[in-house]
Amino acid sequence: MTLSQTIAPHLPFLRRFARALAGTQKAGDAYVAATLQVLVEDPSLFDKNLDPRVALYRTFLGLWNSVGINLKTDIAEGGTTSVDRKLEQITPLPRQAFLLCSVEGFAPEDAAVVLNTSASNVEALIDDAGREIAAQVATDVLVIEDEPMIAMDLESIVEGLGHRVTGVARTHSEAVDAVSKEKPGLVLADIQLADGSSGLDAVNEMLGSFEVPVIFITAYPDRLLTGERPEPAFLITKPYQPDTVKAIVSQALFFERRAKLKDEPQAGA
Repeated sequence: MTLSQTIAPHLPFLRRFARALAGTQKAGDAYVAATLQVLVEDPSLFDKNLDPRVALYRTFLGLWNSVGINLKTDIAEGGTTSVDRKLEQITPLPRQAFLLCSVEGFAPEDAAVVLNTSASNVEALIDDAGREIAAQVATDVLVIEDEPMIAMDLESIVEGLGHRVTGVARTHSEAVDAVSKEKPGLVLADIQLADGSSGLDAVNEMLGSFEVPVIFITAYPDRLLTGERPEPAFLITKPYQPDTVKAIVSQALFFERRAKLKDEPQAGA
């Protein structure tokens, strides 16, 4: 198999990653094109002993980190989204580690190879990114969880990222009551609650009046695979790893719109 055939299946994902780093698709594509040109001129830069996707991203980031932001400054034009601008504000290595693991789905060990560092350092970089993201989009969090120890653990993780837990609900009625008092900017929800009620029903009721990113944390992920709203865009299976929760919280706040009343008048309306 030729080098071009080896890397072709991974190029769409590399373009996505490059866009997130560069701020626009045009600028990102310029970096991808530059990477391909480098590989044409010197194929030895592609480490065939590595997984092809790991090797491709490693080559790309080697180029990215060597030329700074000059290509982006020269090429980027209009259409930069708020997400792009927020990404640009995160320091380079934490941003790269965050995107590699939370968006591109690399395991920390593989991201470490891409970044030419250790897995423990990748995890530390992701923590740094989480704190930087929280500083930009710090929000109030509602935890819907009937197990006290798990609820306390989630509260500690969330507050460690710089957010504020405004309530912990153990039942459907407690969750609805908490929301009636204060609208959260993020919800962490189990689906099977203490009194036999459903966290999924509670979330559906909330989403009937306002929009908020929801992370389901459950031992029963199959119960969310129904195709019914809310779509489980962010799903963590119990037992979970704290680093997974940190990454998904950051991702949810980064890429989802924050809570907003559906009937709130729009500016200029």
